Amino acid sequence: MSDLASQRRIAAAVLGCGVNRVWFNPERISEVQGAMSRGDIRNLIEGGAISSHQKKGISRGRARARIAKRAYGHRKGPGRRNGARGARTPSKTQWIKKIRAQRKELRIQRQAGSITKTEYRRFYRRAAGGQFRNVAHLKTQIEIVTSRRD
Repeated sequence: MSDLASQRRIAAAVLGCGVNRVWFNPERISEVQGAMSRGDIRNLIEGGAISSHQKKGISRGRARARIAKRAYGHRKGPGRRNGARGARTPSKTQWIKKIRAQRKELRIQRQAGSITKTEYRRFYRRAAGGQFRNVAHLKTQIEIVTSRRD
């Protein structure tokens, strides 16, 4: 087999790939040997005597499996975590989620007539002061107040 280094180099330039990805059809090697110019190489590429191997990719299969596991809580233990306790979800973000949920519940209770406007305002201020852990805690306090009133 003769040296096809120059043909390989020209073909790589024409195909826009590296020399290691250039493929010569073994049945048409004699045609490739005779190709001396870029035009000859282009004609052989169109004819199928020269082509390029597909690029090797990196499989996403393992990554997808890992993401799926994380979606239902696996691989999230203390050994996986970096940074301080409030680094993953900052305390401010937690507060915003909590207070918005409580204020929404208070609006619903007021519209339903479960609490009066004055009670609403009192609970609103208490929620802003951080008196309630969550919406369930807020609801229990509202029930206590409404049961006393009735």
